[in-house]
Amino acid sequence: NRYRELLRLARQWRVLKLLKWNAFQDETERSSPGDLALFCAACPQPGINVDPDVDLDELVWKYTRTVVMDGNFKAEHMHEKRPDDQVWLMDGRGFMVAHPPYQEYLKATPHITEKSACHNHRAISQANVSRGKLSATGIGATACARHGCFYPHSVVDFQKGER
Repeated sequence: NRYRELLRLARQWRVLKLLKWNAFQDETERSSPGDLALFCAACPQPGINVDPDVDLDELVWKYTRTVVMDGNFKAEHMHEKRPDDQVWLMDGRGFMVAHPPYQEYLKATPHITEKSACHNHRAISQANVSRGKLSATGIGATACARHGCFYPHSVVDFQKGER
C-alpha cells in the first residue's frame, strides 16, 4: 500500500507549484514569512491596488483595514509519534506562523492559572485542564473583516485553551 507515499508526494508537488507561482526559483532566494500566501485582493494595499501618490489621510474612512480575530477551541492536534521524522514544507511561509520561533515564544511566556468569578466558565476551565496527549487545543486566526480572507502568517495553534 503506497497511499501514504502518494499523499507525501502530492504535498511536495503543491509546495513546488506554489514556489513556482510566486517566482521563487531556488533556496538562495529564501521567502520571508507569509510570502507564499495571498492577501485579500479587495483590501486597500498601497502600491498594489491603491496609487502610492494618493494622500491616505484625507480618505482614511475609505482605505482603513478592518481586522477580526477568531478561534476554534475544538480543533485538537495530537503529538506526533515520531517528531524527528516531521518535515515542515511551508514553515511560516504561508498562513501559519513559523513553528520553532512560535514554540520559543510559548516557552518564554509564563503560564498563569486563571480563576473565574463565574461558576462554570468553559474557556477558563478548559485552559486549566491537563492535555498531555495534545500538542494543540485549538487554532486562532486574523482575517479581513470585510471579505473574510486570512492574513498571511497570522494563524496560530492554541496551547491549553486560549493561551
